[in-house]
Amino acid sequence: MADYDYDLFTIGAGSGGVRASRMSASYGARVGVAEERYLGGTCVNVGCIPKKLFSYGGHYAHDFEDAAAYGWRVQEPGLDWPTLIANKNKEIERLNGIYRNILNNNNVDIHEARAVLKDAHTLDVGGKTVTADKILVATGGWPSVPDFPGNEHVITSNEAFFLEELPKRVLIVGGGYIAVEFAGILHGYGSQVTQLYRGDLFLRGFDQDLRTHLAEQMTKQGVDLRFNTNVTSVEKNGEVLAATLTDGSKIEADVILYATGREPNTRNLGLEEAGVDVSDKGVIPVDEKFRTNVPNIYALGDIIDRYQLTPVAIAEAMALAANLFDGKDFRMDYGDIATAVFSNPNIGTVGLTEEQAREQYGDIDIYRSTFRPLKHTLTGRGEQSLMKLIVDKLSDRVVGVHMVGPDAGEIIQGFAVALKAGATKAQFDATVGIHPTAAEEFVTMREPVSG
Repeated sequence: MADYDYDLFTIGAGSGGVRASRMSASYGARVGVAEERYLGGTCVNVGCIPKKLFSYGGHYAHDFEDAAAYGWRVQEPGLDWPTLIANKNKEIERLNGIYRNILNNNNVDIHEARAVLKDAHTLDVGGKTVTADKILVATGGWPSVPDFPGNEHVITSNEAFFLEELPKRVLIVGGGYIAVEFAGILHGYGSQVTQLYRGDLFLRGFDQDLRTHLAEQMTKQGVDLRFNTNVTSVEKNGEVLAATLTDGSKIEADVILYATGREPNTRNLGLEEAGVDVSDKGVIPVDEKFRTNVPNIYALGDIIDRYQLTPVAIAEAMALAANLFDGKDFRMDYGDIATAVFSNPNIGTVGLTEEQAREQYGDIDIYRSTFRPLKHTLTGRGEQSLMKLIVDKLSDRVVGVHMVGPDAGEIIQGFAVALKAGATKAQFDATVGIHPTAAEEFVTMREPVSG
């Protein structure tokens, strides 16, 4: 390995790339990393972190209204949108600095430039030739917008985090978690929001009850949900955007946000020149140790298209670094990965959906509870929470836990440990709940609603 500049060179300093780089260096490897945009990748800069901050802010409108029921008298609230953007930017800059310090403190060389493969061991990094024994590609994903007349007038989630002012009317196109989250965020801040999705119901792949329940709650709040609908073209008339829909109708908006998917950020990286197989969609196939078809080139995170989640990329990176430089033989366990959607209300989910469980186990019990959160018994707000357990009858093992409601992600995290440990419904029943909390509902549901 002494013939090369580095033992490992990483392309991309997002969550996965940074973790793989610093852990490899901690095991004694000589490591370099190239990043052409910003340290921390999508999650830190235009993803998880700013999205969660925006989500917090979007809830305050309800909180101001609800406070009156608890005896608080507050003046009519006002919004200073630029303050939100400035404070968010300040926090992201702080996190960028933390990532820089992490790499520097672990003696990882940072190259703030684009890296392009020349062959299996050689890269052009900002015009400089660099060689490495092993190369890791961890360049993440990038928002994609379909081709249609006027698509140059729309924005993606990348730009949504930097809007100079809050738009009065927003059209959101898409049915994934990004579209659903921004619908809740912008509606919470006071925008008039219309969300379109080309399918029957958004959040494809999630449990059907969760999808249906969230749609009902969002409609109650005033979000205009339109399913089986898409945009055929967009025209710009002064400052107003006019979208023509598939039914021939038109809708005007100040901003049109497209959240119709993300694609692997693998174009023009020299992968083909290095002999790395890449699918038509830009996905890099890898084996269980994250090796591409070129033995010394590895890939992980969003570009291998397994689970597009930051903690998954970090776990993959930990396994890779330990295998390469600490003599381990780890495999990534993709079972029972919990996730949250920071919609309004939130979704938290782990394990199998009802549809998946029926297919896998056949004979299952479903426990489901819908109720008004205690907080709203005073406010009168009509919001309803949903909790659901899915149990394999033969083993009594709980194979799915799902929730729609406040703090769903926080609640589901603990139950994810239980599923990972193979907890049974009898063990759930034997657990004494914390009263009064929403979470106790998961250990007090006794009668199945269906089998």
